[in-house]
Amino acid sequence: MSDLPTTGERFERFAATIARLRAPDGCPWDVGQTHMSISRNMIEEAYEAVDAIEAGDAVGLCEELGDMLLQVVFHTQMAAEAGEFTLDEVIEGINDKMVRRHPHVFGDDEAFEAARFSPERIAQIKAAQTAGQVLDLWDQIKLSEKEEKAARKAAATAPPEAAATASSEATATAPATATQHEATQSLLDDVPRSLPALMQAQDISRKAVSAGFEWERVDDIWRQVELEVEEFKAEDTGSDQAAEEFGDVLFTLVNVARREGIDAEVALRNACHKFRRRWAIMEQYAYNEGKPIEAFPVKQQEAWWQASKEHE
Repeated sequence: MSDLPTTGERFERFAATIARLRAPDGCPWDVGQTHMSISRNMIEEAYEAVDAIEAGDAVGLCEELGDMLLQVVFHTQMAAEAGEFTLDEVIEGINDKMVRRHPHVFGDDEAFEAARFSPERIAQIKAAQTAGQVLDLWDQIKLSEKEEKAARKAAATAPPEAAATASSEATATAPATATQHEATQSLLDDVPRSLPALMQAQDISRKAVSAGFEWERVDDIWRQVELEVEEFKAEDTGSDQAAEEFGDVLFTLVNVARREGIDAEVALRNACHKFRRRWAIMEQYAYNEGKPIEAFPVKQQEAWWQASKEHE
């Protein structure tokens, strides 16, 4: 029998290390942190992990994933100290969510009925095979979860005489009134506003599509792009309205990418990487001439740009 610690034992030891750092006699820096003070670290560590993935650096990815795990455990330790939630709740919650959102893998008839899916929807879920079908399924289940939460919230806050019927009313087929809509969580509320804009646009449009808000054909989206471009051109250069219209152009282009199965964030990152490579080649040409690249006219820079493309 192996004397090596199990994965669970290693994890518990790591959690104990973080708890020790946060103890009154622990590290002054760690003790002084709050959720807000280190919130940016969560984003930075995620980007560093992505950099390692894109570089094909498995050793670096291993380290960066450790840094991300540090953020998870550190925030959870602070929450536990405040009596908000524990590490056990975090782990149990995400495991339950993964099982709940993969009924095509884990689900049985009881689970489907509990989610109030129609027989047609259940058949569609069980038949989910492609990544696209599963992603659509994920969005539909999240929407169902939101409706369930809204029903529970309504039941909890309703007067005693109305509480008994709140849940059944939440499942009625009649359109919601403005008051009812205000009391429920928006479909887009779980798209983090701190995400990079392209990623936000992708997630927002994908969720809108899950509710049926979609162009019939990709050509229709391209026509919308053309309309947005014309609206942008009609505005005064540098004006706030021009900036707003340009945002509409970008948002609509993201929908083209989504419809074509392209990750707009990855596509733009790759374009940035490509530009960096070609720019480095151009700088090398300038260095060989004994001057910085900004010392050369645009015509020469363009010639080197074309040469860098051939070099690649």
